[in-house]
Amino acid sequence: MTTTKHRIYGMSFAGVYPLYVAKAERKGRTKAEVDEIVRWLTGFSQEQLEAQIAAKSNLETFFAQAPRPNPARAEIKGVVCGIRVEAIEEPLMREIRYLDKLIDELAKGKAMAKILREPAV
Repeated sequence: MTTTKHRIYGMSFAGVYPLYVAKAERKGRTKAEVDEIVRWLTGFSQEQLEAQIAAKSNLETFFAQAPRPNPARAEIKGVVCGIRVEAIEEPLMREIRYLDKLIDELAKGKAMAKILREPAV
């Protein structure tokens, strides 16, 4: 039995990144906030993030090379594209949907502290 990879895995992060930024900016948020979310989720520095974009890394490579995936990402719950994020079994698809969910929260006006799952003070 051969397993075929989902076509989204081969998509370039550099291709979807501007869509994330555009979605945020349409709702009055900023590219800097999108970058902060991506860095929080993956552990990339700003320079590493920009290098991934410049290299046109596909999503599979982008998440595989993430230096320090945030352990708090397991707290990301909810529905993206009609699917509960926490119910996604395939690890790479779950990572992609985590990012989608965080960008959705940003576009919906949620405070950065809540998006980044910071403990309540």
